[in-house]
Amino acid sequence: MKRLLAALMTVLIIFLWVITLTGLGGIGPIMDKVKLGLDLKGGVYVVMEAQTDATGVELEDLMKQTQLVLEKRVNAMGLSEPVVTIEGETRLRVELPGAEDAEAAIDAIGRTAMLQFVLADGSFVLDGSQVKNAGATISQEKGGYAINLEFNSEGTEAFAEGTRKARSGTVNPTVPGVAASAIAIILDGEIISAPVVNDVILNGSAEITGNFTEDEAVTLAQLIKAGSLPAELKEVNSSIQAGKLGIDALKMSLYAGAIGILLIFILMLVIYRVMGLAANISLLIYIPAIFWVLTLLGGVLTLPGVAGIILSIGMAVDANVIIFARIREEILNEKTVRVAVSSGFKRAMGTIIDSQITTIIAALVLYQFGTGPVRGFAMTLMIGIVLSIFTAVVVSQLYVVLMAESKLLGQKKFFGIKEEGNAAAVEIKRTFSFIKHRRTFYIVTAAIMVIGLGVGFIRGFNYGIDFTGGTMLQIEMGEVADMDKVESVLEGYGINDADIVYAGEGNTQIVIRTTDSLENQERAELLDEFLPAFELDDSAVLAFEQFGPSIGDLLKRNAVRAVLWASLGMLIYIIVRFEWKFGIAALVGVFHDVLIVIAFYGLFNVTINNPFIAGILTVVGYSINDTIVVFDRIRENLKIMKKSKLEPLIDLSINQTVFRSLMTSLTTVIAIVPLYIMGGDTIRQFAVPLIVGILAGAASSIFICSPIYYQICMLFDKPKYSGKSKGSKKQLKTRSEDGAVV
Repeated sequence: MKRLLAALMTVLIIFLWVITLTGLGGIGPIMDKVKLGLDLKGGVYVVMEAQTDATGVELEDLMKQTQLVLEKRVNAMGLSEPVVTIEGETRLRVELPGAEDAEAAIDAIGRTAMLQFVLADGSFVLDGSQVKNAGATISQEKGGYAINLEFNSEGTEAFAEGTRKARSGTVNPTVPGVAASAIAIILDGEIISAPVVNDVILNGSAEITGNFTEDEAVTLAQLIKAGSLPAELKEVNSSIQAGKLGIDALKMSLYAGAIGILLIFILMLVIYRVMGLAANISLLIYIPAIFWVLTLLGGVLTLPGVAGIILSIGMAVDANVIIFARIREEILNEKTVRVAVSSGFKRAMGTIIDSQITTIIAALVLYQFGTGPVRGFAMTLMIGIVLSIFTAVVVSQLYVVLMAESKLLGQKKFFGIKEEGNAAAVEIKRTFSFIKHRRTFYIVTAAIMVIGLGVGFIRGFNYGIDFTGGTMLQIEMGEVADMDKVESVLEGYGINDADIVYAGEGNTQIVIRTTDSLENQERAELLDEFLPAFELDDSAVLAFEQFGPSIGDLLKRNAVRAVLWASLGMLIYIIVRFEWKFGIAALVGVFHDVLIVIAFYGLFNVTINNPFIAGILTVVGYSINDTIVVFDRIRENLKIMKKSKLEPLIDLSINQTVFRSLMTSLTTVIAIVPLYIMGGDTIRQFAVPLIVGILAGAASSIFICSPIYYQICMLFDKPKYSGKSKGSKKQLKTRSEDGAVV
């Protein structure tokens, strides 16, 4: 039965790759189905902030009404799949894939809603400022859904005069589709309703009836109300991306990902032999599956999303490593290969669930507080974590069990164990006293933090325009540009602080960054001067981004809130699954990793921008993943070695899991480093904090969290742990997973 399942699984993997790459029958290749984000497909997005003093329910209603108006506008542009979403309390994000005239699109989006009531001959009756209220209701006279209108005093007089004219029979209709006795309601130049006037209305209220459904009545009422309560919108963040630029970056990222995956395949085969082969097979189903799940969920693939997928592939190996480490440990404790495989999978399950759930908590918080590309990164990361558990537990187990039952492959040497001496083929031969040297670890890590943070605060952290506000322009010059001339043109426009660098193949592109936050009209004026000076047209503008100062403040607040909420969520989970001492120690490790990454940015003056937040939160989830594995082993040993002193018990636990921690960090870094080298500027912004954070997380789980747990235990439960060890020699000589005797 197992062989049949393995054969079917192999066929499924082949089939999945065929339809993913080339399609089959009526099913096209996956890249034809995946929705591409603006950074890949090209287009425009703009974040507008409502200038209003409204709060609470009033603000919520106003934002929904404004969203409706914007949706009508962008749908009228004829673009494919435009998106209008509310961000936070007062912001709206509008994404326009395929938009070519950025200035016109942004101008149309930001225009204040124009609501007008006109007669059939086009003569003006009143505008939206004179409408006091509008709401959907049930008509008392005619039944069915209707819209009630209320006018202010000025509007009452104007509407009375308008209805009088409409009823007089003197109106000569010139507006198409509007009867002579009707009043047309026009929003942004489009007729949204043209009710016939049955009576002269003098009391300042009116009812529009017709064959409305409930949704139609509610929508029409909201549109009319939005016209009467227009929210002035201010551009606070916008971007244009050329499609070619994004696709080129995607290709390089996929090449980099392929290199990273190949290196992981080789490493797993070298270290874990046939178990590594099983892990590689499970990755072969994991990789296309993540794209198909993303497609079925209607997710949007962005460049940061690609980074999230490749990172999750590195993390997918983690579940396999935990299982394989357990299996190898069981073999070293003199169990048969078949028994060791069965026991290893069972004993690893709790650790896998605990470690991955903490990472999911961080990803959920990241999705909640992130915007745009950061959310794409979080979504692919969450999908990847869930799939990694499935592939490790189901697919890897199927093949490993079959190999263990094989007479040929079920030998110890094929599971990474030497036939002679019963030791691991790849092992750490020394054991370490981590608790004894804990003060040294504290001093070293404190020194790194103090130096890095000190340099950062004294010199000033290098905040990108995401945080400071500013503008970025990327322009194809057609040749290596004369920087002096570029600076001269910019200075002529009044930009004196621009940072200008070469980019692109052959350095024919330039990237201009300035702390001046240039809004739509200002950018248009700058380009009107800049492009003719170099004999270029609008097509030369490959990308631009603009961040208003308020965006930077919001990002900083969200970064702090996200770290705190993620930390709180993980603390609660660890307290529930372990105990409060483990939770506090893990929390110390989280803040250690965050501060180490910030210190790195301060010391090396690396630019801090929006992807930095995603990197920090991923580090938070990933580093606690390592810590959970160590804590799980400590908890297990506390049950087995109840009479042992705490210091050797914790040292034993760390030594038993240290090889797994190093392997996990190595496989994930291997996946990310090619991205950093080949992935382009956007991907690098995600890769840097991840690489630093993963290394910091591995260090904290080994050198910081467990010693902190030891000190908390000694502070609160010293009598319990300070006695002489009464554990048996067999207990204290338990082999670590890498073959060393502790």
